[in-house]
Amino acid sequence: MNLAVFDLDHTLLNGDSDYLWGQFMVANGLVDREYYTRENQRFYDEYAAGTLDIHEFAAFSLRPLMDHPLDRLLALRNRFVAEQIVPVISTHAPALLDRHRAAGDELLITTATNRFIVEPIAEHLGVPHLLATEPERDGERFTGRIARSNFREAKVSNLQQWLDAHPVKFERLSGYSDSRNDLPLLEFVHHPHAVDADPVLRAEAVARGWPVISLR
Repeated sequence: MNLAVFDLDHTLLNGDSDYLWGQFMVANGLVDREYYTRENQRFYDEYAAGTLDIHEFAAFSLRPLMDHPLDRLLALRNRFVAEQIVPVISTHAPALLDRHRAAGDELLITTATNRFIVEPIAEHLGVPHLLATEPERDGERFTGRIARSNFREAKVSNLQQWLDAHPVKFERLSGYSDSRNDLPLLEFVHHPHAVDADPVLRAEAVARGWPVISLR
């Protein structure tokens, strides 16, 4: 059996779920509009430039999970997926997922975005396995810190741990991502694919002979 590993934002989605969640919280009055809009854009730009401090960003992005009741957040999250995520699923992403399913492959999403945001997105896409940045909890309460990062090289170490623990030993790993931040992941898999890639990843993919595709 083989495993297909997918980045989420700007790969299976034609957008960034973390950024969209921030805008959604602003629109619904959960956070200060001016401050959150400014900082959300700053962190998004740093991610695109490959300079993001994941712990600084986590302290920012997880704070609303501390400040609002979980039942309210869950209700808003359902609306968020329906209103903001479903419309930005990349046009050809479902067909790619279906091709891997038809080939008998297992599917896994690996993303730097935190699990609270992306878990229902993976469910909507029908992808059973998910590696994400894990928010720390104290019981039911979020602490605003991260228990485990899933960014850059951490995607590789977390995937390796998952593979070691998984009962099936896969013969071949395919990987799909758009971002320079995922070069370690694409170097790790057997069959890397650059998907709607940023300029740095596109140049690396061309130099290394990796497939360069679009799902949009």
